[in-house]
Amino acid sequence: MKAALAQGLTVKAVGAGHSFTGIAVAPGVLLELDDMQGLVSADAGTGLVTLLGGTRLHRIPGLLARHGLAMQNLGDIDRQSIAGAISTGTHGTGVDFGGIGTQVRGLTMVTADGEFLRIDAEHNAEMLPGAVVGLGALGIVVEVTLQCVPTFLLHAVDEPVPLEEALDTLHERAADADHLEFYWHPHTEVALMKTQRRLPESARRRPIPRLRHWTDETVLANGVFGAFCAVSRFAPAVIPPFNRLAVKLTGDAEYTDRSHRVLIHRRAVRFREMEYAIASEHVVTAFQAIRSLIAERGWRVEFPVEVRFAAGDELWMSTASGRNSAYIAVHRYWRVDPREYFDAVEQIMLDLGGRPHWGKLHSLTDGQLRERYPRFDDFVALRDRLDPGRLFGNRHLERILGV
Repeated sequence: MKAALAQGLTVKAVGAGHSFTGIAVAPGVLLELDDMQGLVSADAGTGLVTLLGGTRLHRIPGLLARHGLAMQNLGDIDRQSIAGAISTGTHGTGVDFGGIGTQVRGLTMVTADGEFLRIDAEHNAEMLPGAVVGLGALGIVVEVTLQCVPTFLLHAVDEPVPLEEALDTLHERAADADHLEFYWHPHTEVALMKTQRRLPESARRRPIPRLRHWTDETVLANGVFGAFCAVSRFAPAVIPPFNRLAVKLTGDAEYTDRSHRVLIHRRAVRFREMEYAIASEHVVTAFQAIRSLIAERGWRVEFPVEVRFAAGDELWMSTASGRNSAYIAVHRYWRVDPREYFDAVEQIMLDLGGRPHWGKLHSLTDGQLRERYPRFDDFVALRDRLDPGRLFGNRHLERILGV
């Protein structure tokens, strides 16, 4: 940092490069934290764990297991760094569980003047709600302290549910489960529902047999699906029948395993994604509008639509700030132009007060975002305080936070 300052260069830290946006694009120095991984400290009694900022999420369960601890919740992909995950508002699902940022109890940043800044309950506590989902705009996050929980298992039921029934009972199902999400393949009338309930570590594990897990995840969900996506670019007519076949061949299982093995999935097929958070009471309205949109436009959409939930929180730039939220994510194969589809879905979500995921594609600017975040100006003021010269700035941050 001090070397960059001396040469008048901007600095941008990058995690795993998982974000679809330009949030980590570096006009000057690109700083990779790949060698800053590992456990700094862990207290099994309090559950407080400090990790180096570059630690990948997929390494964390192994680091915590020897202390009998686990992260309270995870997203469905674990390739990100812990610093990148909290900075972009990564979340999982569950009406009683917030995003990963809600597990943060402290962090250490290197600031624009090249000094360490500790932010936690005892140090600069007033900054913590603003600094957790920091968008890479405040400093370089080098350590993160998490509130972890005792290791636990999840009992999972994956089942196809008639779509109308799923929508009619969605809120009841979500309230009854610890974690719930569903996938809908366009051109079908089925929701692939995933319901999970937490069990103590002492419960009996009944994991998916290895052969079936390999068949479902490696062969079908990645291998066959990847080939289908490639073919569908040139023959869109194959999309509806393939999607109907997919809901018959996948999404039907019951198993119990360690939490991270249930929550995490391997995604090998490349795609582009847009995801919006809305107040949870609007989720069925939003989903039905997207469903009607696809039918009315006659689009052939190869990737499923994903629906998840999160508890409201008090983090200034969290997509769930101040309200219990539902998330709807849309995807397209990476070789397909997603703009027409994404633009139309985005308008539906904006009309319902939606907030875009910070690491996924959207078109909003600072003026539009200010209307959607009550603490937006407080965050900008914190940025002015910590990085007045915009050492950590880039064109993407200029668009979403203002020049």
